[in-house]
Amino acid sequence: MSEWRWEYEPDETHVVGGETPPPSSLVAEVEKRAAEITRAAAALHLDGTRYEGVGDGVQTAFVPGGMFLYLTIVRHQCVYVLQVTASPM
Repeated sequence: MSEWRWEYEPDETHVVGGETPPPSSLVAEVEKRAAEITRAAAALHLDGTRYEGVGDGVQTAFVPGGMFLYLTIVRHQCVYVLQVTASPM
């Protein structure tokens, strides 16, 4: 049984890098919440590699300073952070 993890998809540069990266405080909040979501998924699915159900699809998480989209792939035992959006205020 492997360990659950989270990661940026396709990679960190694409999601939180680029020409106008989000504030570092927002990235820290995203990473903190992604770790929490990952721990919850690990508790719910003790051995995700054997999971045969339908996933939840892309979900939204709100954090101080913005929000992010993520996808939990249980059979991969991974939470993928897909997009980070800073609050316009």
